[in-house]
Amino acid sequence: MSLEQRRNLFIELLNDSEEEVRAAATAALEHLESFQDMAQIIEGLNSDKRGQRVKAIFALENVKSVDVFPHLINLLKDSDADIRGAAIQVLGAKAHPKSLQSLVKHLKDPSPSVRVHTAEALGHFDDVRLAPYLVSLLGEADEQLVASAARSLGSLGSPDSAEPLVTLAKDDRASVRVAAVRALSELPLKG
Repeated sequence: MSLEQRRNLFIELLNDSEEEVRAAATAALEHLESFQDMAQIIEGLNSDKRGQRVKAIFALENVKSVDVFPHLINLLKDSDADIRGAAIQVLGAKAHPKSLQSLVKHLKDPSPSVRVHTAEALGHFDDVRLAPYLVSLLGEADEQLVASAARSLGSLGSPDSAEPLVTLAKDDRASVRVAAVRALSELPLKG
């Protein structure tokens, strides 16, 4: 069945007598449109204009296909920190386990904003093995980085993060203390 035939079927099903079928057809059409948009998005990724590239990167967040990951991973090598940061944000939102290794490397990125985006992105993954990487950031001078790492530790929910977060709750910086307290409130209690 061609793409066009499939599209026509879904359009026809938008008029089905059952609401559940109409809803499924609507979702299927949206999914199909994301594939059709992929070529246009890839073209935007290759633009010489930063704004178009960033817009294309964020458009990949709505594409439900594993085909987006090679493009996003490749963008992590870009010389432009804004491009790397945008790709990291989308990878974090998608939280695909196979992107973890590439993301963790950017905790040591030369750009402070990329490091902050990476710490935030890691909080979207359901993998407590990330906790030591994030805990290692809690002693950094960059206030945003430390707060991002604390928030992500809360999201990960590793009870082993409690002690470093308690220490962080006494930090001189108010935003860091807030992040630490909120993270602690998300952690499960040890028995």
